[in-house]
Amino acid sequence: MSTLHTVNKSPFERSSLASCLAHVAQGDAVLLIEDGVTGARRGSSFAEALHAKSPVCAIYILAPDLAARGMKAEDVIEGAKFVDYGGFVDLVAEKTRVVAWL
Repeated sequence: MSTLHTVNKSPFERSSLASCLAHVAQGDAVLLIEDGVTGARRGSSFAEALHAKSPVCAIYILAPDLAARGMKAEDVIEGAKFVDYGGFVDLVAEKTRVVAWL
């Protein structure tokens, strides 16, 4: 059973991302949305944790939310995949369940 984990809070303000990464399993996907996208910033304390989980699960970033926060693709960790709103819907449909980490 594969899971889509969504994280919408900044990891610099809440522990949602850390909790999420502690629970991901092989074949899962993590989608960073809203302020959660800031956790994927290169060189941040969370970038290494995300990169370490990339062999286990795919890391996705909602591109419109990244742009809304003044960030660009080159600002985030290597290997992250970018999706638009349609891609978000595709991920929800593809996975067996969705867990929103608030």
